Amino acid sequence: MRSFRYVVLLALITVCVLASCNPDRHQGIVVGSKNFSEQALLGEILAQRIEARTHQPVTRRFYLAGTYICQQALLAGRIDVYVEYTGTALTAVLHDRLESDSAAVYSRVRSEYKNRFNLDVLPSLGFNNTFAIVIRGEDARRLNLKTISDAAPHAREWRPGFGFEFMERPDGYSGLARVYGLDFAESPRILDLGLLYRALLEKQVDLVAGNSTDGLLSARDLTQLEDDKHYFPPYDAVPIARPDSLARYPEVRAALMDLAGKISDQEMRKMNYAVDGEHRDSADVARDFLHSKGLE
Repeated sequence: MRSFRYVVLLALITVCVLASCNPDRHQGIVVGSKNFSEQALLGEILAQRIEARTHQPVTRRFYLAGTYICQQALLAGRIDVYVEYTGTALTAVLHDRLESDSAAVYSRVRSEYKNRFNLDVLPSLGFNNTFAIVIRGEDARRLNLKTISDAAPHAREWRPGFGFEFMERPDGYSGLARVYGLDFAESPRILDLGLLYRALLEKQVDLVAGNSTDGLLSARDLTQLEDDKHYFPPYDAVPIARPDSLARYPEVRAALMDLAGKISDQEMRKMNYAVDGEHRDSADVARDFLHSKGLE
């Protein structure tokens, strides 16, 4: 309950900040992001590429809580662009049914965002950050577990740990438990996203829902179980922008198109580890990535 109150309070504070700052339509380009490190990294990549292409200063407005706040900031004109994930857009914003085909989900999201919100959904950056159902590597080896279906019979002996959003969203815990027949030893613990893997490795919980591009997945003895029943939709990372902003600064669209297909799952995971595991500054990591692609 304390976690729920905290999330609600944070959302209210963010809404107030968005409503109070810059009451008139801002000048210049503003890039937003959600409130976790991958999003800040993506925001930096977008911002730095826009600056290089347009020679215009870009305002960073990162860590704007979750999907709802970023969507409202975009609609209100407080930001011009941020990166969303197609599966999240499909389920959390459009409230559409789950769909496993990546191209179909992208087409649906692009069409509906234009029709309902007059927002432009640009081509994917190249990676799919799907939910990752993760257990300790030692458990996976001992029990020979490779898929979520393999793990389901053991759930009654396990303690799960999930983030608040995963518990509440339509493509989250309740549907996952229904599809795979998961019956855990106790109710899921609600954990801060930054503590999921620590709790798992310290054996406070036995199974968590992280993200497939989390840097720690490659750096620690963790195993991502295959979603063999294809419960989760694709979560391709796509820039979403205001058409009036793109019209006002035509080179912004070109800058964003420069990034289409440029980030692989492995590259995103590596960048996330540089920030979360090596504690590097996200702006420096973004700059190195753009340099490696010849997009400084």
